[in-house]
Amino acid sequence: MEAIEVSENGHEPGGANSIQLIAFSIGEQVYGVEITTVREIRAWNGATPLPNTRKYVRGVINLRGTIVPIFDLRARFGEGATEATKNHVVVVLSVGDKWIGILVDAVSDILTIQKDDIHNVPEGENMDAELLNGIITHDNRMVGLIDLDTVVGNTGEES
Repeated sequence: MEAIEVSENGHEPGGANSIQLIAFSIGEQVYGVEITTVREIRAWNGATPLPNTRKYVRGVINLRGTIVPIFDLRARFGEGATEATKNHVVVVLSVGDKWIGILVDAVSDILTIQKDDIHNVPEGENMDAELLNGIITHDNRMVGLIDLDTVVGNTGEES
């Protein structure tokens, strides 16, 4: 699979009340991140492990001179480590002034949604809830909106 570049102004259609998301899957669940945070989508080629990192940090990759930590999103959600194959993908994201990669099963779609259609995450004991900042319904499926600051913020690394 070849890397796909995403432009900086990736969210034009639909006006000020809409946003575009890159949707991806982990098992049967679909999640999304705002397209403006996506820098690249690339095939899984492994990562160099680092000592003393959380179980959900797979390691780092060198992306054209930038060291990018790779988060196993399945493990981050407490569902165990991904048995990564060449069919898995890494979505490289810009979070503040950092770049991170998230390991997912597949990228499925680009969705244009209305901000008004984003619902609060129901409270409960599910670990996913603290890592999401909203839920939308698209094609009769629930799509969890990833809270990237929370996913990245609790890594044990210095900010």
